[in-house]
Amino acid sequence: MPRPTAAQLVYGSATVVLSTVALLLLSGTSAVAGVALIGGAALALGTLVALSVPGARRDRRLPAEPGARAAERVPGPRVESRTHGRTHSLRS
Repeated sequence: MPRPTAAQLVYGSATVVLSTVALLLLSGTSAVAGVALIGGAALALGTLVALSVPGARRDRRLPAEPGARAAERVPGPRVESRTHGRTHSLRS
């Protein structure tokens, strides 16, 4: 299972806190069972919100050849210029 992103954690936590406060204020309950029920409902809602926020996308495309990217980093052959005595790489 992939790790949650920062956005998922923030949205889920904010949903839990805000829904708990709102439900406690609206219900006016002071019984332990009522507070526990509201807390459980808020936790379930926060989990649902966190899972519905899109996560980080990963590029699932693979290169055509396994060594294709490594070959791109290899510098080209170097030749010495007769006019200035400097070395230059040949690029095709």
